Amino acid sequence: MKYKVHQFPLKMTKDRERLEDFLNNLRGEVVSITPNVAPVLFSLHAHVDFLLIVEKIA
Repeated sequence: MKYKVHQFPLKMTKDRERLEDFLNNLRGEVVSITPNVAPVLFSLHAHVDFLLIVEKIA
């Protein structure tokens, strides 16, 4: 089995359709989606700046 890892930069409030299109155009099976969660300085909040998407290809 072979795997490919994609890094998908995004802004969570704007890129829903772009992510949906990206996922629907993958040829293989999505094994996992892992968000990179970064803290916001001087805040109790955090944000996701990119996703790692693991695709299993034949």
